[in-house]
Amino acid sequence: MSIHFNLPEAFLKRMQCLPDFDYSNFIKSYDAPPFRGLRVNTLKCKPELFSEISPFTLEKSPFDDCGFYVGTGASGRHPWHHAGVFYLQESSAMSAVTALDVRPGMKVLDLCAAPGGKSTQAAAKLLGDGFILCNEIIPSRAAVLLSNIERCGVRNAAVTNEKPEKLCPKLEGFFDRVLVDAPCSGEGMFRREPAAAAEWTEQTPVACAKRQLGILEEACKTVAQGGVLVYSTCTFSPDENEGVVDAFLKNHPEFAIEPIDDRFGSVARPDWADAAAEIANARRVFPFDGGEGHFVARMRRTDGGIPSRSTNALKPADKEAAKLFNAFYSSQFSDEPYGNLFKIGGRIFMLPEFLPDLHGINLLRAGVLAGNIKGKRFEPSHALYLAAKAEAAQNKADFSLDDERLAAFLHGEQVDAPEGCSKGYAGVMAQGYIVGFGKVSDGVLKNHYPKGLRNL
Repeated sequence: MSIHFNLPEAFLKRMQCLPDFDYSNFIKSYDAPPFRGLRVNTLKCKPELFSEISPFTLEKSPFDDCGFYVGTGASGRHPWHHAGVFYLQESSAMSAVTALDVRPGMKVLDLCAAPGGKSTQAAAKLLGDGFILCNEIIPSRAAVLLSNIERCGVRNAAVTNEKPEKLCPKLEGFFDRVLVDAPCSGEGMFRREPAAAAEWTEQTPVACAKRQLGILEEACKTVAQGGVLVYSTCTFSPDENEGVVDAFLKNHPEFAIEPIDDRFGSVARPDWADAAAEIANARRVFPFDGGEGHFVARMRRTDGGIPSRSTNALKPADKEAAKLFNAFYSSQFSDEPYGNLFKIGGRIFMLPEFLPDLHGINLLRAGVLAGNIKGKRFEPSHALYLAAKAEAAQNKADFSLDDERLAAFLHGEQVDAPEGCSKGYAGVMAQGYIVGFGKVSDGVLKNHYPKGLRNL
């Protein structure tokens, strides 16, 4: 049976009554399978190279320069997913960061960031230069967000688990780019997640719109002069889309909506929400546009606000701890250590430049957790190796994708070390890309892959 027979009747009636809407084409799209998207992580690999070496069938998508439609075989169990080479992300969801126009050197806030698709996409566009703060209000989802930030090798991020009304006033005018991918009624996910359709009611979009406007009211405080605020949802509801943006702009004349590149989707429909004509500058994506469903609006702060604040000055790690870490780093990697070394307890962090003062904020992680000082030795972390450049790894155990030892390592087993891998800590690689690390002794690679990340 086609999924559209299980869609809420009130939802279908509303879509059918929208003026000048291709409802027939829309409803036919529910007879087709959902799109599967993949985005190449440019912190690890260039999309052109990935197209050449990919074991999957790929087709370019219009939503991001690094985005593809992908066939079967791409999953979270694949070694290159473990290595952060690619991120499985619904294709039209990539449009929000494309509209955000992130460039190296900028300071970026992703306010509703879990599970991390848009955060890692924005971080890749920074190319390690600048700073991104990734926030998620739900603790369990914030933990998933942190895991994805680490897997994708992001060095210049902080991950927080905080309410917008507490976080945003502390960071007034700090960010060049702010993304609010707001919690929504999820109508654009009905084709992928039938359970979302089962939970939907006629009241859901109205309740979501109220919450979304409240989040925007906090988010706008953090936008620097001349900065950009992008609002996005994965719903079709005019109340949550054109209606929210129109209400926000009426309350904030210091923001102006800007056109978005027309390479994807179609113009927004202010007439569906009795909104101002300029709301048509936003973009809508329907399933017949090549994505599951998305709405994106780009707004620039034209005046008002305050200049971006100075950053937090933290005391560096003590000389002895820095000496131990630097000695270890130079034994493992050929490049120079990055970030500002900071020690808390026995843990060593490599903090990013532009890290703001987050005192009083529930901070899960800033920068890269490098490892732990234990007595007179340094013990590395998984995150240190995932954030490393593959070409800088000196002692490495590089396995081909079809090597049984690689599968066993990702399962948590110790394996025979490959020829040429020296005694001591070694980066473990999946055909050229780091997936983690182990310790070699007597020709055996002892497993240090985190239990929670293993293929079971």
